[in-house]
Amino acid sequence: MSGARNPTGALDSSAAPGGTGALGGAGVSGGTGAVDGGVAPDSVAASDGTGLLDGRAALDGTGAFVGSAAPGGTEVSDGTGPLDGSAASDGTRARKGAGARERIDALERAFGPLDDPANPLGGAALLAADAAGEVLPEAERVLDAYGLNAEFVPAPLGGRLERMDVLGRLLRPVFRRDASLGFGYGLNCFFAATPVWTAGDSDQRRLAARILLEGRRMAVARHEVAHGNDFVSDEFTVRPGDGGLVLDGSKSAIANASRADGLVIFARAVGVSGSRSRTVLLLDRGELPPDRVENLARRTTTGMRSAEFGGLRVTQCPVPASAVLGEPGDGYELSLRSSLVIRGLIPSIVLAGADTALRTTARFAARRRDDGRSSLDVQHVRDVLTGAFLDLLLIDCLALVSTRGLHLLPKQMSAYAAAAAYLAPKLIAESMDEMSAVLGEATFAEDGMYGMFQKQLRDLPVTSLGHAGSAGRQVSLLPQLPYFAQHAWFADPEAPAALFALEDDLPPLDLTRPALLGDGDPLAATLVATTDLLEGAGPPDGLAQESRAVLRFLARSLTTELDDLRKAFAEVPQGDRAALASPHSFGLADRYTLVLAAAACLGVWRGRRTADRTADRTADRAPGAFLADAAWPTAALYRLCRRLGLPLPDRPGDCERRVLAEVLSRLHGRRSYDLYDSPLA
Repeated sequence: MSGARNPTGALDSSAAPGGTGALGGAGVSGGTGAVDGGVAPDSVAASDGTGLLDGRAALDGTGAFVGSAAPGGTEVSDGTGPLDGSAASDGTRARKGAGARERIDALERAFGPLDDPANPLGGAALLAADAAGEVLPEAERVLDAYGLNAEFVPAPLGGRLERMDVLGRLLRPVFRRDASLGFGYGLNCFFAATPVWTAGDSDQRRLAARILLEGRRMAVARHEVAHGNDFVSDEFTVRPGDGGLVLDGSKSAIANASRADGLVIFARAVGVSGSRSRTVLLLDRGELPPDRVENLARRTTTGMRSAEFGGLRVTQCPVPASAVLGEPGDGYELSLRSSLVIRGLIPSIVLAGADTALRTTARFAARRRDDGRSSLDVQHVRDVLTGAFLDLLLIDCLALVSTRGLHLLPKQMSAYAAAAAYLAPKLIAESMDEMSAVLGEATFAEDGMYGMFQKQLRDLPVTSLGHAGSAGRQVSLLPQLPYFAQHAWFADPEAPAALFALEDDLPPLDLTRPALLGDGDPLAATLVATTDLLEGAGPPDGLAQESRAVLRFLARSLTTELDDLRKAFAEVPQGDRAALASPHSFGLADRYTLVLAAAACLGVWRGRRTADRTADRTADRAPGAFLADAAWPTAALYRLCRRLGLPLPDRPGDCERRVLAEVLSRLHGRRSYDLYDSPLA
């Protein structure tokens, strides 16, 4: 890999095309919206005495887990020493010992079956709460008892956050059920805390850890951007005052504004302009004068109706200078650095909601009518179910590389996080439209068996951030592509195999290491290397000749597309904002994200073929057997090539039938529609 630093890497020149700088201009921060820049994820660990939840039976009459301690099951330092894990209770240490899969499965069991009308945490109860604009209290009590907030706190500070890929997976049981619960209870807290983990000093990190480990909430007020995701244009300002700073202003759309004890505020420095005009503050609301901070009215939303979007008005409030995160003026850079962490989680969020939508549609299609027929007798219906599942697998491949890349490729992962956060909502939106046509009038059901589809249809656009988030992510990609074209594509070595491993351990998480602009593209190199492998003398690992021929054709088409992108971007001078701001360049960036999705898919498939050779073949359902099969990457790449308008071989019907069989098998076997094939309650 080229070790040269991207010449566009200076913060001001990494700016958005068209003169809107990455740090000094509006459009660049794909992370200035609700999710992409500052709100928080859910994950968990449980307590039944063994470190695992024992399902809903573990709940006593109050909704607390039997034998659980204070929320999080964690004791917090008094601030006089580091939270190094020794402060955690025995219950927390026991839960830390549980494997990631066991923790995730435990949370799934704690909620119980989504489709059970008698389940107080099931779909009927969640839909009723959503209609009332309220989060289900019983669901929040499950997360309280589970100690979800500890999943957002780095392990050295007494929490359980060690791996970003695990955190993404831990979100899924919550977001499969209710985005309002996942976003309002946890996601908001993690996104608020991310700037603290990224740039805070030891006292600030201990404060944020203490708030979360005590089961309290954090909220973030982001800076305003042109055409942003906020309801209105308003902001906070900060200026020097007697012995410290003075905070003033308001924002009317802050998730969990009235419920948060910890506040992370991006404020405009009075009298300062340009890329150093934003300063970030970490505040403990309990330490602020009560008469200077006022809650504003809650705003209603079409999606995530149970989430609280309220506001805050601060009037000439004195705050200590020690509240500044990093240095004064670091706001734009800190927003961008935080987005590197946040974006990798967005695919897991939208994937979880789409999992429920696909399951609802598959159940509808599989039901038998009085004449014994079903919607599955229609080819188009089969195609929709197959395509939706393939999109979820592609999204999960991107989720995998963007989260594991934080650990393994911190200097190259920024493009992968932006691509994943850009492409995942787009693919989901298209799949949801196709599934709506299958459901017909059942799409509009507000309750009953199919009501969860309409809820996910409303919630997903909010969780995925709309047009500003999408444009911001493309803008993060574009300045990097000319450098990749001139120095990385067809020159870098391929990504390490560990990037595609579903369960393997990772190096410690260090959020200070990720670079805003990559110095190479090893993921694209994986596509090139796999194409060469498929075109080699013999089928890799015994792959059948016929399957190899189709997959080889598709891989070669995508590699040719990468070469076309190389030629196009090689002609763009680095830092030429006018050229990068053109609609043509944005279209090329869109095509690049599809090429990356193909590379991630092939990397996962090759990794599972290797792992499958050593798997337990005596089990009824051999681990990774489906992922080791060439059917799904062949069908997925065919779908990607068709989206790109590339030459296609004959349609791989056998591969698509194999994928559809997996859709139905997971429906009836109650298993998740992602790479992990996890059991559902």
